[in-house]
Amino acid sequence: MKKINLLVAALLVSSGLFAQSKWRVDKAHAKVGFAVKHMMLSSVDGYFKKFEASIISSKEDFSDAVFEVTIETASVSTDNDARDKDLRSAHFFDVTKFPQIIFKSTSVEKVDDKTFKVAGNLTIHGVTKPVKLDLTLSRKTAAAKKPVMEVNVTGKINRTNFGVGSDPAAMIGNEITLKVNGEFEQE
Repeated sequence: MKKINLLVAALLVSSGLFAQSKWRVDKAHAKVGFAVKHMMLSSVDGYFKKFEASIISSKEDFSDAVFEVTIETASVSTDNDARDKDLRSAHFFDVTKFPQIIFKSTSVEKVDDKTFKVAGNLTIHGVTKPVKLDLTLSRKTAAAKKPVMEVNVTGKINRTNFGVGSDPAAMIGNEITLKVNGEFEQE
């Protein structure tokens, strides 16, 4: 009986039923960014220079994928030193007390072959809230024959829900547009 169980387990593993694909971000070809209105007139774009991201899925269509992103808040950049210093301060991100922004998906809803709605928990400034993001995946094969996938994520959050900044919306918009894109390589 023990031999039969081992044989069945070996067949299941070799048939791919328990196979997981793991993907890591290629940081040279990725960006974690955001945009916010300033004075209700212009849009200020920013990004984070340091982050990690991964995708794990056991289904070919990624309908069971788990997306994880960890961002170092001190790496925020808007290409303006004075503004970046303010964003790092206790007035906004408080990077000493809250060094990371973390997102981990809780469910994936497939819209079509390349489009998904991803729900998950986003933690900013020590506050965790559920969010829903739009995601597109485009698979490619790199010249080195290693599978590569392009990932684009967009969504909107309200900064005040996370306790980030106390400036009125007339100065700095409450709605933050998230813009994440990059290439992921299969491990």
